[in-house]
Amino acid sequence: MNWNELADQPCSVARTLSVIGDRWTLLILRECFLKVRRFDDFQKRIGIGRPILTDRLNKLVDAFVLTKVAYQTNPTRYEYRLTPKGLDLYQVLISIVHWGDVHMVDKKGRPVLHRHTDCGHVFDPVMVCSECGEPLNARHVHVERGPGAKGAGRLPMEAEEPGPRSVPKMPAARRRKVRASA
Repeated sequence: MNWNELADQPCSVARTLSVIGDRWTLLILRECFLKVRRFDDFQKRIGIGRPILTDRLNKLVDAFVLTKVAYQTNPTRYEYRLTPKGLDLYQVLISIVHWGDVHMVDKKGRPVLHRHTDCGHVFDPVMVCSECGEPLNARHVHVERGPGAKGAGRLPMEAEEPGPRSVPKMPAARRRKVRASA
């Protein structure tokens, strides 16, 4: 699969990566959530070259993640603001921040803290089930074929069609017992 073909894949991860899947784009989005809006400010804060910054900002505008709003005329200058689609990426960015805070922090501690304005507490992001409210982790989630699935390529290995190298699927009663003990 070529990098340019990601947007056409029947996979939400691949399609998302086609928009935000490089380091510069993620750093631009980080700055957007820190209320940076102007080209020169992005360039100074990230240390990114003008051509790369121009390309990534245009890509985010084309994907409706950011919108350009003129803040000056003669010459016309723009600032870049998150759209509702862009604001929906907050959970993605805060999850990356949390992973970095857990696994990549140095002895001094977290470089920034996040405070919930409603309750006033510094928080750690937690992903919960939309139905029961319980915290989620990979061991307690089962991936199933959705209405947009094409083939078994994006399903867990155990769910793929049996083939010459496939492992027999565990009986349902045994899977429930294993899950209950995990």
